[in-house]
Amino acid sequence: MHALELSLTLTRPAFKLAVDLLLPARGVTVLFGPSGSGKTTLLRCVAGLERATGRIAIGDTLWQDDKRAHFTPTWQRAVGFVFQEASLFEHMNVQANLNYGIKRDGQTGGQTALQAAIELLGIGHLLDRTTDNLSGGERQRVAIAIALLHKPDLIIADEPTTALDVTIQAQILELLRELQRDMGMAMLLITHDLGIVRKMAERVYIMQGGKIVEDGKTERIFTDPQHAYTKHLLAAEPKGKPPGADTSAPVIVQTDDLKVWFPIKSGLLQRTTDYVKAVDGLSLRRREGQTLGVVGESGSGKTTLGLAILRLIASKGPIAYVGKRIDELNTRQMRPLRKEMQIVFQDPYGSLSPRLSVSQIIEEGLLIQEPQLDYAERRERVGAALKEVGLDPAAQDRYPHEFSGGQRQRIAIARAMVLKPKFVMLDEPTSALDMSVQAQIVDLLRDLQKKRNLAYLFISHDLKVVRALCNDVIVMKNGKAVEEGPAAEIFSNPKQDYTRALLAAAFNLTATHEAALAD
Repeated sequence: MHALELSLTLTRPAFKLAVDLLLPARGVTVLFGPSGSGKTTLLRCVAGLERATGRIAIGDTLWQDDKRAHFTPTWQRAVGFVFQEASLFEHMNVQANLNYGIKRDGQTGGQTALQAAIELLGIGHLLDRTTDNLSGGERQRVAIAIALLHKPDLIIADEPTTALDVTIQAQILELLRELQRDMGMAMLLITHDLGIVRKMAERVYIMQGGKIVEDGKTERIFTDPQHAYTKHLLAAEPKGKPPGADTSAPVIVQTDDLKVWFPIKSGLLQRTTDYVKAVDGLSLRRREGQTLGVVGESGSGKTTLGLAILRLIASKGPIAYVGKRIDELNTRQMRPLRKEMQIVFQDPYGSLSPRLSVSQIIEEGLLIQEPQLDYAERRERVGAALKEVGLDPAAQDRYPHEFSGGQRQRIAIARAMVLKPKFVMLDEPTSALDMSVQAQIVDLLRDLQKKRNLAYLFISHDLKVVRALCNDVIVMKNGKAVEEGPAAEIFSNPKQDYTRALLAAAFNLTATHEAALAD
């Protein structure tokens, strides 16, 4: 296969895409840039999902020229796409999803290609399962199989591991690399994660505002960046240390032997035959002004633990808030405490209603918890909350779609802070954000904590962010705490093999790196 030549121009109101890429055959090229830089728009143009002018060619085969696009079924088979979230039919099982891919392409010998993809990806045991019963890693393996059905010359992967925990990320990336090498494909990997760039790329293109601002071999980009924007991105990883732990600070939240078991029912009478032990005997204590990080693979029970502490799902075992037992309180009795125990969700796109203005979103809690406030007072509180998270108070009449991902997450944080809480559960609040925005959000959370003496429960699979923000860490697996203690100790001297595996996947450690991390 010859190199892929790509030169595209797309003009929209307030945005212009103009890129030139040369992707070597049988190599991995990474397109790196923050949210809003145009990475996914470029992908849509290459897929023929968005109209653009320019030239796309593989060797001597021209697929698009300046006048028209030639996005025939042959082109669709020449390029495979793996998207950020596996796009599968939820009502179909895995076999039906794969069969649909073969039928759509109308490919001769499709069943042979299907069997090859199943064997390559090791998904034979999943064929009869519906896609809503798959883990994130299993779903992404099925999506990769569909992309490989027609043996493409080029595979384009758009943030394929963003929603996955660190160990599954490592598995999927290694799988993509092996497939690319064994099948002799070119790969264009789109990401905002510097760790993925270091691990996967042979050549890197840096994108900003719809343009390529720098490109070169990976080693040169990291050791000798030329463009100011590249230097900014490389310096943007979350840094700093959490505030020192004050052992005399009052305890805000405490649990002892907490359990959340979901019954498994079977038979005609639907009797309970077993339990899924999502949280199984976990104890924790969080003081004012301190952050507890909860890490572990998907399905380990992290989010379930947080929801149980907030009394949003049923659990067994004592839960105390500011010294008062709350595990036996009903919904009405819990309502006055809701303003003091807030939550910030993972997805800044899905957690904000697109039908409401920013002001309406943030004031929702005030309408319930402080009904005595009039319109002007609520508006003043909303403006103050926006200013506190670094947004212009004048923007409160705009809608969520008018903001970037990082700005949306600031709005979600403002929604929690407007009620002046004492305890905040942060459920993967930075996982959907690019590296530079992650660093900004970490700094913001640290500043808010210092200003208000907040207690945080920080749930994440991003260990770099955990290291920058958390005083203590609990490592969860299958509902249990396999290791816990001060964050500095966990990161420098992990006791359990599972913890070491998580750290190795997160930091791509060698012996040298381990020594540096310990320092």
